[in-house]
Amino acid sequence: MSKIFYDDLIDLSKVERKIRKIAKTEEERSELWKVVDEIVHHRVMGCILGKLPGKDHGEFLERFHERPHDEGLFDYLKDKAKEDIKFFIKEEAIKLGFELLDELHSGLIKSSAGSKRK
Repeated sequence: MSKIFYDDLIDLSKVERKIRKIAKTEEERSELWKVVDEIVHHRVMGCILGKLPGKDHGEFLERFHERPHDEGLFDYLKDKAKEDIKFFIKEEAIKLGFELLDELHSGLIKSSAGSKRK
């Protein structure tokens, strides 16, 4: 898993504990984290694009793809969106954390590794 510029804003410690509790193998843990990472990424990018003017989407995505780890993207976003994007990402991450915990608890998020045995 590579570093992405917004990673430090996302606290998934409760999700991590839940995954450790429900995953029976390292393969299942890895599969669940892959799904969680994808969900988080799509949700955060949606949050960012929702705050960024449409005319700037292409430029932001180009910058992100060139340097996904560059925290300087926050400066770019603040300049273009005229808002503190960090606040919105943190807020979205909190909501998403609760949703992920609920889905993991109810079994809606499953690893393909776990389903192979059935």
